[in-house]
Amino acid sequence: MHKTENPASTLLTQLLRARGPGGQEDEVRAICLESLTPLCDEAWVDQAGNVVGLIKGKHSDAEPAGAVKVMAHMDEIAMVVKRVEADGTLRVTALGGANPVNFGVCPVDILGDTRILPGVLSFGSMHATSNTAQGADVLSGDVHWNDVHVITRCTAQALCEYGIRPGSRVVLSRHWREPFQVGDAIAAHFLDDRAPIAAVLHTAQLLASRREALARDVYLVFTTLEEECNAGAMYAASTLPGDTTIAVEVGPVMQEYGTRLAVDPIINTGDQKGYYTRAVVNDLAAAAERCGYSPQYALLVDFASDASAVMSNGTCARAGCLAIPTENTHGYELILDGAVQACAETLAEYLAA
Repeated sequence: MHKTENPASTLLTQLLRARGPGGQEDEVRAICLESLTPLCDEAWVDQAGNVVGLIKGKHSDAEPAGAVKVMAHMDEIAMVVKRVEADGTLRVTALGGANPVNFGVCPVDILGDTRILPGVLSFGSMHATSNTAQGADVLSGDVHWNDVHVITRCTAQALCEYGIRPGSRVVLSRHWREPFQVGDAIAAHFLDDRAPIAAVLHTAQLLASRREALARDVYLVFTTLEEECNAGAMYAASTLPGDTTIAVEVGPVMQEYGTRLAVDPIINTGDQKGYYTRAVVNDLAAAAERCGYSPQYALLVDFASDASAVMSNGTCARAGCLAIPTENTHGYELILDGAVQACAETLAEYLAA
């Protein structure tokens, strides 16, 4: 990647390098808390592991229900150890919405209780024939988790001593986490949801100069376990004030949804967990237009967010979803330069309106 002193770019790179599988987002959490604390009136980590920052509105005695919760998730798609074989090989399965093709054959970090161990995610030899069940799947391109293993070059006893066991997280190695500049775009694994995190943090910076216009309290929440079950969001929705939740996400660029790769934010109108509140959708789109962008309305059928999850379970009365247009979601993702800025400007305009 072309090196730059742009603070926003530096922050995004830090976030991309940080490992954050669901339930073990410690490295991402530390960056979020450090970045958020000087921008908010209060900042803390709640009992669910969410990072929460409160920016108080002009009228601190305003009705608590009027507060807005903005959510971006810290976790990434990853793998989890299912079984440790006698020879030290690990059998893994998906953590979040991952398929083997999302990672390919690649270096991984195995997050043990006492040590982080390097490994290689393997589909087996490409010189196998159809006489081998795994070979048949690999050669046909139809690879499943039962075709996958992680090479550790350690004994089962050593792995036990390192605290590597069923339930241990396996993530893409830092070796492959560096962002890559492609013309006017940036590509990397885990722009979902590191780019939205960067956008929310930039929103907090933008609101600093607009505090007089902020009539309601804003809770900025970086959530845990979104890819698995939205547990962090549901805890935050049930414990923090406010009837409105806005998820900040990546949005798939697909002909099916009529979305395009641009800086113009995607305004999600609905997904597999329900339809977003019409008034919130309209307000987000109007905010984008006031910032000079052309909002992209989309009904993202094969999609879900923290906001749709908390609305569907009744812990939130109103919900919306603002998304950064992204190619290759849940893969080697790509967004345009300026898309994080556009998302932040739109969100700040919505919150201060």
